[in-house]
Amino acid sequence: MVWPSPVLRCLNAYMVASHRLSDVMKACVKLGTASHGESIHAHLITSGFLPDSVFLSNHLIDMYGKFRLPDSARRVFEEIPQRNAFSWNILMMSFADCGRITDALQLFGEMPELERDEVSWNTIIAGCVQNGRGEEGLKLFIRMLRDSEHIPNSFTLVSVLNSCSSLCWIGLGSQIHSFSLKLDALVDDHSIQCALVSMYIKLCDIKSAQTIFGRMIRFDILTWNSMMVGLSKLSGVDPALQLFNRMPERDVVSWNTIISIMSQHGHGIECLNLFQEMSKQGWRPNGITYASALSACASLSDLDWGKHLHARILRGELHIDVYIGSALVDMYCKCGLLDSAKRLFDLLPERNEVSWTSMMAGLVQHELEEEALALFKNMIAAQDFSADHYALATVLGSCSNKKNMNLGVQVHAYAIKNGFGLAVPVANALVSLYVKCENVEAANLLFETMPMRDIISWTTMVTAYSQMGHISRARNLFDAMPERNIVSWNSMMTAYIRHGYGEQGLKLYIVMLREEGRIRPDWITFSILLNACADLATLKHGRQIFNHITKLGLDVNVSVANGLIAMYSKCGRIKEASTVFDLIVDKDLVSWNSLMTGYAQHGQGKRVIEIFEKMLQAGIKPDHISYVAVLSGCSHAGLLSEGQLYFDSMSKLHGLSPIPEHYTCLIDMLGRAGYLEEAEKVVDQMDFQPNADIWGALLSACRIHGNTELAERAASELFKLDPKDSGSYVLLANMYLDGDNLDEASRIRKLMHERGVRKHPGCSWIEVDNRIHSFTVSNMNHPQMDDILKTLDDLITRFEVLGYVRNINFRSLSHHSEKLAVAFGLLSIPAGRPIEVMKNLRVCRDCHLVIKLVSAVTGRELVVRDASRFHHFKDGICSCDDYW
Repeated sequence: MVWPSPVLRCLNAYMVASHRLSDVMKACVKLGTASHGESIHAHLITSGFLPDSVFLSNHLIDMYGKFRLPDSARRVFEEIPQRNAFSWNILMMSFADCGRITDALQLFGEMPELERDEVSWNTIIAGCVQNGRGEEGLKLFIRMLRDSEHIPNSFTLVSVLNSCSSLCWIGLGSQIHSFSLKLDALVDDHSIQCALVSMYIKLCDIKSAQTIFGRMIRFDILTWNSMMVGLSKLSGVDPALQLFNRMPERDVVSWNTIISIMSQHGHGIECLNLFQEMSKQGWRPNGITYASALSACASLSDLDWGKHLHARILRGELHIDVYIGSALVDMYCKCGLLDSAKRLFDLLPERNEVSWTSMMAGLVQHELEEEALALFKNMIAAQDFSADHYALATVLGSCSNKKNMNLGVQVHAYAIKNGFGLAVPVANALVSLYVKCENVEAANLLFETMPMRDIISWTTMVTAYSQMGHISRARNLFDAMPERNIVSWNSMMTAYIRHGYGEQGLKLYIVMLREEGRIRPDWITFSILLNACADLATLKHGRQIFNHITKLGLDVNVSVANGLIAMYSKCGRIKEASTVFDLIVDKDLVSWNSLMTGYAQHGQGKRVIEIFEKMLQAGIKPDHISYVAVLSGCSHAGLLSEGQLYFDSMSKLHGLSPIPEHYTCLIDMLGRAGYLEEAEKVVDQMDFQPNADIWGALLSACRIHGNTELAERAASELFKLDPKDSGSYVLLANMYLDGDNLDEASRIRKLMHERGVRKHPGCSWIEVDNRIHSFTVSNMNHPQMDDILKTLDDLITRFEVLGYVRNINFRSLSHHSEKLAVAFGLLSIPAGRPIEVMKNLRVCRDCHLVIKLVSAVTGRELVVRDASRFHHFKDGICSCDDYW
């Protein structure tokens, strides 16, 4: 049929008018003038275009949707006499874009099956994903595959991959990845590749993301930025920085990403350098940039840089937004300017969860838990504001520090009421609270009921059981962990070592290296291991660990160096400890304390004083541990006047009030020197009740000088404070034996039996050919025991010629564990090498004399570490000058 010319002209005019009107509607959307759009709608009705023009009606629906007026769009839709697929799809999109996904789903359900096309399915699936209904979106995707003839395209797959990402469903995401590979047209689709990279990175499958990224032909900036984040999670900052340097073009997000990565991984200096480079290249920092840079200043405690950034923000920004404000509060708190942080917090025009949490965390950091708790109450009282899981975790940390179980339970109830009770950070903080309040049962119950646990959850419970002494339960939980990090391994190693299982701790380190090749030991790991070697006095293992430290470049870490000083000191190598100290560039207080403690243990009191004075000259302020080292050194070396002088200087010069450890050293010092009455007066005049260590020092001094009357008083107090400790009973009994008071000695032995007190057996050990050989009086099962006893008896016979008197009343005295270990050392260790013996108790006077004679007769050098100090024997002389 051929249309007459007038009709054609009318049709053309109608088409031109319709397109012009649609252009006008698009212009209204660009200008954001909804009132003009409504005027056009009215004009279309009065001009007779509506409701018959489906084309213009659809454009009106689109316009109202973009103006976020979905009800107006619906009214236009309902007036269309004959709707097409575009009508249905554009209204669905309007509902979805306005957050009314329920209306969109209802509309999709009403849509005739024949009208649905790929766009319909894509629109409703994408709408579900964008509105947090990803699971429904995935169900619709499955319906699309099963019930329709439409084949998913790249838009469909990008939506469902985003849904898998938001739901953390990596299994289904991998299946959709495989499905896309079967669709030849989509194998190299750029948008799908970008979505896959993003999904795998978010779900921590960085290697899969890396594989896809390596096959991509075309890249966009968003994918480069995502890959930077992924590489930083997989391999740290170096690969991320290399990728950043390879980028053909960058945007502000690229700079923010690499600056944030540096800040989050503790590379504060590099973070600030990149911030400067960004500015040099003409990019303007935004709130995210400043927040990362301020976080770097906080981690470095670099107040000058932080103030510089604050000044720059004030010059360049119209106002301080909530993100920059929160970062400034955090920076000032961590740099020690709490008052500045408070003023800034009070002046913030707007606060969010991060602002409140940063201020609370600062108060907790400065041990102002009460203020932190009050701030939390103000926060929840603020109108239209509720605490998030980070704020709740922070305030629960305050409760933990104060061991405030009652308030912690109230916060727990608040968290449950507001839906955060099982949020991982909150649950972890609650577990930690219950552990610190010694309610391990409540902690375990909460742990067992957590629907999701992270490494922190598991590690907290491992630590809890180890603190309670339940090492086997801690290890069982450790073995059950689905994944571990270096903190988990450090926690378990610490559990072994703190409870006297040093060998198991060292073995666990070997297991970590063998089974967890991807985990890199840190300085904390090596500090723990060096402590184990120090406690076990195993120099060989300590040196092996030092080799690991050097390979990893951690030998410059001051904390590791401090651990080396302690290890060498406790292994009898005080000169090597001093060498390590001299090599430390930036010595901290722990460095000085470690070396002073080492020299004190070796009885070199004058050297301790010399180091202490050098420390003061270096501008380092001493703490309580410093004075324990000095007073202990004076006590071991018999430097009474010097010790009293330093004891008095604590409070006068440095404002340090003496604590029980200082009084223990002072009483030990006075007692050793024979000033027992003065020592007793110190005990009676203290501002607090004496503890077991103080009475123990007095009792030991009484044993040295034979003051039975005062010893009985000290022992009586010890029996009350620690009735199960055998040391005080044995010491008093031995004093009675020394005074031939057999009845009283028998009474003390009987009292021990009645109270179920068992004497701790003396144990000595020596390392020969990489094996530890242990000796006790009661155990004669060593394979070379016959040779050891013969060697020892031969030596005693030679000593008797020199005037030594064997104690025939106590046969066991001749076979004390340290004598057996020394005899074994003489048999096994070649001449020229020192014999090093460790003992769990203080060496007795007879053994001390025998070992001095061994060094004189054999010409061997011997080192004995007992529970109190080191004894270096050479040519018949001991480093303690018989004063121990």
